[in-house]
Amino acid sequence: MDKKEAKKRVEELRDLLERANRAYYEEAQPFITDKEFDEALDELEKLETEFGLESEDSPTRRVGGKPSSEFPTVTHPQPLLSLANTYNEEELRDFDRRVRDILGDTDFTYAVEMKFDGAAIRLRYVNGELVLGATRGDGERGDDITKNIRTISDIPLEVSGAPDVLEIRGEAFMEKEAFVRLNEYRDEQGLSTFANPRNSTAGSLKMQDPREVARRPIRFFAFDLLLDKDDATRTQASKMELLKMLGFPVSNYFTTCGSIDDIFDVIAEWKELRHELPFEIDGVVIKVNEEKYRPELGRTSKAPRWAISYKYEAEQASTLLKGITLQVGRLGKITPVAELKPVQLAGTTVRRASLHNEDEIHRKDIRVGDTVVVEKAGEIIPQVMSVVNPDRENRNEPFSMPETCPACGEELEKFEGEVAWRCVNPQCPPQVVERIKHFASRDAMDIEGLGEAVVQQLVDAGLINTFADLYKLEKEELIPLERMGEKSAENLVTAIDKSKNQPLDRVIYALGIRFVGKTVAKDLASHFKSMNALENADEETMTAIDSIGPKIAESVYTFFRHEKNRTLVESLRSAGLNFEHSGTESVSERLSDKKFVLTGTLPSLSRKDAAMLIEKHGGSTASSVSKNTDFVLAGESAGSKLSKARTLGITVIDEETFLEMIGEN
Repeated sequence: MDKKEAKKRVEELRDLLERANRAYYEEAQPFITDKEFDEALDELEKLETEFGLESEDSPTRRVGGKPSSEFPTVTHPQPLLSLANTYNEEELRDFDRRVRDILGDTDFTYAVEMKFDGAAIRLRYVNGELVLGATRGDGERGDDITKNIRTISDIPLEVSGAPDVLEIRGEAFMEKEAFVRLNEYRDEQGLSTFANPRNSTAGSLKMQDPREVARRPIRFFAFDLLLDKDDATRTQASKMELLKMLGFPVSNYFTTCGSIDDIFDVIAEWKELRHELPFEIDGVVIKVNEEKYRPELGRTSKAPRWAISYKYEAEQASTLLKGITLQVGRLGKITPVAELKPVQLAGTTVRRASLHNEDEIHRKDIRVGDTVVVEKAGEIIPQVMSVVNPDRENRNEPFSMPETCPACGEELEKFEGEVAWRCVNPQCPPQVVERIKHFASRDAMDIEGLGEAVVQQLVDAGLINTFADLYKLEKEELIPLERMGEKSAENLVTAIDKSKNQPLDRVIYALGIRFVGKTVAKDLASHFKSMNALENADEETMTAIDSIGPKIAESVYTFFRHEKNRTLVESLRSAGLNFEHSGTESVSERLSDKKFVLTGTLPSLSRKDAAMLIEKHGGSTASSVSKNTDFVLAGESAGSKLSKARTLGITVIDEETFLEMIGEN
């Protein structure tokens, strides 16, 4: 390759990596694998060095993506560096040799940690109070996402016994089960799904509405902290202990190793263990444990030379695509599913895999009879990645989506802006079962004993066709059903009758209106106060509610304009369900319009209980002290909020005084 060819290839690689960085860090929708990215980056670095084509703007010199224009930009006091990656034993042994060559006969150890597959974030505490949460960004500068960070319950808002200024580094992540639930919900609603838990976390942290972020199940592990004072005895292990003492969640999977062979034992052990973990890991991080040796080892422009990441290969398998079937979701979404010759993958036997939608099938040119590569997205959801030999002769015809629903024969529709086809017939059999399951679920009407098998039996026996039919069931009709019996039948009828007492917000959620989750249902119930008012509300009235956007308003309005849905709601009204909002009105006005801030540990009340009592008596709570605060309710080990309250001259009360104020002492 001459310099002209090298320059062209360098430009191609830089463009690819820039687009990949944007997709990964800013859009949370990656289009290449981590390994493909690392291979392209390695090729680029070699070409730049060999042909003298280095540039400060090159992806080889920068960490991650640029800060977003949608959030304020903050500069990190110390760069948040990325780690050099390796996928094989030889490169990891080379890392060990380089470290030993520099440190000589020094007696050092390695700290070995799991590499969480999430989003790196930085926290800053001043006088024990969280004042900043930021993304890594390009390593030098990141996005100020403090409001979103405050919604993560794992992250303490106050830290007792901390230095005046404390900097924490850690990983925000989403557990596997929570990720699956989130994707299932988004899939049902016709929204794009996330590729893996890492991208769902990154995408959630960049949302503009902190209330939406709070609804996402984001967790946090701390893995580092910055301390001003040098300490020759400080190690990574001692910092992990300090993090725990300060009240930060840290991973239990941390160990120290004296040799590279010990590290490979840990890598092998955790490779097997990772399938059993509730969260996703994509490798192992190895650091020189003793901090005093790190300056001597130094760093490159984007990564320290005293640490490295060993990444596990994505687990893939090749197998035969025997057929493509169509799955009908609760809200009518049609999802193509690959029927596979059984294959072992990530510790399980995979027989089916997602094909996402018709467009994705055509983009990858997947056809029945192909040998396909299957991978678990984030070790969780099997999906078809590619075709092994797309150029072979005698392939079957390309996939064609049928015009009618495979379950009921009704014509399929595709809504504007969506890639999925839908069956809009509410009486479509698979939808009937799924809608009734949703109606009876724990977060909706919470009908004990009405699981999937029982629902399917009731539908198959012709006893119910909508969830309104549940309230017409009699014990005698149920007894003949398989595995039912008199006692079970009696218990089910009792549970159905008991569900009539569920509050209005649960009834609204149970209806299964598209885009209406539990929180939106509560907001609708609180605003409209009755099902009748909600049924007759127009879109403009609904969008006046803070949490209700045009898409939700349109969905709710359209639902109640549908004749069959209005009939269904009327049947529920006749059955005696609760269609009026009781709310959580104040039992008194003792604390009317008073704003409280809670700090420290109270003698008998938890903070949650204290907050409920405040709201119960007409007051409200806030997370930080300001000139608008009326009272600070302080307990033992109160932190910076107490000091700030005294500085501002705000009244500080204890639990006894508080209980006297509300007449409960």
